[in-house]
Amino acid sequence: MIASAVISNALTIDVEDYFQVQAYARAIDRADWDTIPRRVEANTDLILAALARHETHATFFTLGWVAERHPALIRRIVAAGHELASHGYGHQLVSDLTPQQFRDDLTRAKAALEAAAGIAVAGYRAPTFSIGPRNAWAWDVLAETGHRYSSSVFPVRHDLYGAPSAPRVPYRPGAGALIEIPMTTVKLFGRNLPCSGGGYFRLFPYAAYRMGVRYVNRREMRPAVFYSHPWEFDPGQPQVPAAKWSSRFRHRVNLVRMPARLDRLLADFAWDRMDRVFADVIGPHNP
Repeated sequence: MIASAVISNALTIDVEDYFQVQAYARAIDRADWDTIPRRVEANTDLILAALARHETHATFFTLGWVAERHPALIRRIVAAGHELASHGYGHQLVSDLTPQQFRDDLTRAKAALEAAAGIAVAGYRAPTFSIGPRNAWAWDVLAETGHRYSSSVFPVRHDLYGAPSAPRVPYRPGAGALIEIPMTTVKLFGRNLPCSGGGYFRLFPYAAYRMGVRYVNRREMRPAVFYSHPWEFDPGQPQVPAAKWSSRFRHRVNLVRMPARLDRLLADFAWDRMDRVFADVIGPHNP
């Protein structure tokens, strides 16, 4: 049963392969990526099938690297009615790039995605939520490169990312028209608690996440943003023993539960593409 018949939440998928995640960055050299068997297409197809069963649409923030190697997958995403958006080209942290390097990454990713899909790309999500107060110039670069919105800020404290003082609702962060749509949090005892999916969704009880989304929908009267990755639906992916124990735990905890949890999530709430859920702040969506 849908928890809110009025508010549609934004369902998003960050399309990257398991060996491209930040948790394995020190264990797997990006120069070796093309030598590793890819699993991203099959795993993304599992998500597409689940969305089709529930007649639900989502936004797929996709690496340009993936688009160049799997253009047929990109076309299937778009043909199924989902929004295609950018996750950058090679999953480099924006905080590690200069403004020109970031501009080059954005341009290369946008070109790869648009060439594969034949449509314009308007949205962007930074790898590992790596945009914040220390690199605020990034929002202006996003606007300059033709992006209309970003969903790159997580207003929490975390050892890998986070901007706890950032707004919890969509806002205009730069000099241009670009809109930042932050990841969803619930404010409790003066602290922002994560309520957007990802590793937290796998680690904590499903009921806790459901309660958080209901609170955001019913008490704050606004949509939530959920995110996940294709590799989170792949418990059979290879182990990476060279990575730290903590990184391996974060990456692999409860992968086997994800298909069932996604089914519950899609049944419990109304979901749609990012550009349609937030059309009132970012403008009309692409068809």
